[in-house]
Amino acid sequence: MAFAPRHPAIAVDELVSHLRDLASNLWWSWNEEGWSVFQTLDPTEWRATNHSPIGTLERTSQARIAALACDPMFVKRVYDGLAARAAYLGERAWFQRSAAARHTNFRVGYFCSEFGLHESIQQYAGGLGILAGDHLKSSSDLGIPLVAVGLAYRHGYYIQQLARDGSTQVLYPDYDFGRFGIEDTRVTIGCPIGAHIVTARVMRMWVGRIPLYLLDTDLKANAPEDRKLTEGLYKGEPLLRLRQQVLLGVGGMMALKALGEKITVLHLNEGHAAFAALQRAVDLHAVGRSIQESFDAVRRATVFTTHTPVPAGHDRYDPKMVCEELASIAARSGLSPAEFADLGRIRGGDASETFCMTVLALRLAQRVNGVSQLHGEVSREMWKDFYAGTASKAPIGSITNGVHTKTWIDPDAERFWRTEIELRLGKQAPKATGWRRATEVNRARFWELRSRLRSRLVHFVRDRLAMQCKRRGEGQSAVAATYSLLNDDALTIGFARRFATYKRAPLIFHDPARLAALLARTDRPVQLIFAGKAHPRDEAGQAFAQKIFTMTRDPRFAGRVAFVEEYDMHVGRMLTSGCDVWLNTPTRPYEASGTSGMKPPLHGGLNLSILDGWWPEATDGINGWSIGGTEAEPDSKLQDAADAASLYQLLEESVVPQFYQRDAAGLPQGWIARALQSAATVPAEFNSHRMVAQYTRKAYLPANEIRGS
Repeated sequence: MAFAPRHPAIAVDELVSHLRDLASNLWWSWNEEGWSVFQTLDPTEWRATNHSPIGTLERTSQARIAALACDPMFVKRVYDGLAARAAYLGERAWFQRSAAARHTNFRVGYFCSEFGLHESIQQYAGGLGILAGDHLKSSSDLGIPLVAVGLAYRHGYYIQQLARDGSTQVLYPDYDFGRFGIEDTRVTIGCPIGAHIVTARVMRMWVGRIPLYLLDTDLKANAPEDRKLTEGLYKGEPLLRLRQQVLLGVGGMMALKALGEKITVLHLNEGHAAFAALQRAVDLHAVGRSIQESFDAVRRATVFTTHTPVPAGHDRYDPKMVCEELASIAARSGLSPAEFADLGRIRGGDASETFCMTVLALRLAQRVNGVSQLHGEVSREMWKDFYAGTASKAPIGSITNGVHTKTWIDPDAERFWRTEIELRLGKQAPKATGWRRATEVNRARFWELRSRLRSRLVHFVRDRLAMQCKRRGEGQSAVAATYSLLNDDALTIGFARRFATYKRAPLIFHDPARLAALLARTDRPVQLIFAGKAHPRDEAGQAFAQKIFTMTRDPRFAGRVAFVEEYDMHVGRMLTSGCDVWLNTPTRPYEASGTSGMKPPLHGGLNLSILDGWWPEATDGINGWSIGGTEAEPDSKLQDAADAASLYQLLEESVVPQFYQRDAAGLPQGWIARALQSAATVPAEFNSHRMVAQYTRKAYLPANEIRGS
């Protein structure tokens, strides 16, 4: 399909139609040819809508649109964007070139409770959703036959604001799905949940080649309590959470059937989606197989990824409540209430054991994996009793997470690597070997890049802090003061992630006096930038955020510590591109993977991390620093003290001195060598193209198809 305007100008309604077309597929979100069109349309509205194409279009004045319709350069950019997308969708991708001929009926159904696709589409809470969004984008890029299923949350997760004392204020917006680029399929399902048949409409978003179906129960046909099933992400008491998971799993499988989407392999991304496998088994049972034969068939064709190394993080419910909310499914299975409850128990017949969603997923999935090598080890130990009582016999492998490079790399950095080492991120393949030449770049130009990205981050943070001061009504002097905070040339350390307590966000403040001495030196200044959100009911996590906010007001850290509210994908991109060092301080081994640290190396950033999650696989002693060791202290206070001491020593003796040790040209040659080693080693392996290809080869393709499903 060719997109070439016959005339320099086009009609306004034609331009609007083309812009809506360009916004209708999330391809724009990871391709500059797409998103830059809307940024140019109205830069002010682009920022105001948190980079929403449809929101920007709807808020742009008619006069501005009319003027652009007569601008041949803008019109050409629109047509070029449409042409680039058409070429992308029409090309034979990696899977079509390498495996499609041998797997003609192959199709994956990918179920997850959240999807982090873009900051303007707030349907994610943290790393699980970001990972799911990157999985879909890489599946699209590689041409994997995959369809995704989730829920459409009217309130999203929540908007975070900090009060004057640093306490968290939780705001629940009411999102307009029309601005998400969602289309109504006009298909509805009736999902049995407890005593109700809950009506859900099925909506669809296109993520490149991948359809993402989202269920919405906020309909007049439903009772008020059923409308709340898709009100918000991870809200409410256990009963609401259980009912949401029934909707996701049971309702999601019903939606695929109603849409005519025939899947051969089921991928449960975390235990929240485990009821999808149960529904699939009951459907097989209904057409003549015994229930055990149905379970066996589903098990052969199901992949389960667990993300939680903390026992308390696995959803557990009262078995009686599960049987009540799944009464229709239980009846169709032919199992007694006790047998049905045992599906989610390690010890069959133990009435004292709760119903665990992870156990159900383990029971109905033949291929199970953690999300890093270390997490695989932790998971085998955690679930050994489910198998044979020993970790060595637990068939749980690992596929280490990765990040979608085109989503997370700054355009300035992408242009730099393209120029310096001819890196072509548009070439979609599982292997990203081009990064290995990163050490060959011109070091002066690399340092110029790092300085630009850092400076841009500093100004971004100042603007955000000014807005935060204005919202809190702190006065003009406080607002003005924000513009003198931080330093464009100072060593910048970033920490941004979900504020679960095991991630220990305040660890660097363990010895405030020692840290103050490090940060305050005028000859080699250091600054810290934080962002992160705790669950609305996680008071301990919110207390961590409040503690860090308080430190930003401490005179000892004046101008050197900042906390940016409302951590989202945009804030994440700004911090991971601009920070020189990415700090990661979880209590080992509670970080299953942790993908945020994979993003700074795309920009020549360095990791300073506990040996947890993905980092033990990546560190080579040059491409970053490792805090502490692998031996655990007997209690948490001793562990915090030991890790903090190691962190301070690294900062004092290695990190800070290397950053400020300059040659005659003003370049920190030792630092640059580390930074380029980071770029040469991390992105080549820790990317979602490698991850998705690994899922395809190790898990998806070996899974047996279920005939007649």
